[in-house]
Amino acid sequence: AAKHGPPKLASGGIIDLPFIVVTPQCPKGAWWNDRDQLNNLSQLITEIETTYRVDKRRIYLTGLSMGGYGTWHLAAMEPDRFAAIAPICGGGNPRDAERIKDIPTWVFHGARDNVVPISESDKMVQAVRNAGGNPIFTIYPKAGHDSWTESYANPDLYRWFLKQQLPND
Repeated sequence: AAKHGPPKLASGGIIDLPFIVVTPQCPKGAWWNDRDQLNNLSQLITEIETTYRVDKRRIYLTGLSMGGYGTWHLAAMEPDRFAAIAPICGGGNPRDAERIKDIPTWVFHGARDNVVPISESDKMVQAVRNAGGNPIFTIYPKAGHDSWTESYANPDLYRWFLKQQLPND
């Protein structure tokens, strides 16, 4: 369902993305921080890599709300797989900061989010910085939980993604 973010923008002809956009939906009653769901996501990415022409050095990961949590968790599970991540209004495990500190990261959150407190993003940003990483943190002062509409409508996010790539093997 193209309700939010890149799939909505691409399917509506609002933005032309030079990406393969994959938007898995978490099964009802499951969570993106669950090991089985993270393994399913990993397998889906592998299937897409083998089925389509994918530049494995330029795989980007983003998600909103529960998907923001999934972004942090999947990046920590496979830190060498992603060229960049952009978790939006989600959180992760600060103990994972050392594993993900070298992944270019741009975090977004609404200051007035009453669903996922901004402290969830803030503690991850601080943990990654303390581990030696340099995440970008954009806070929308007037935004509530929906910080993704503005984030995904920002062409700078896609330009930033396209500048990131893993080194050659």
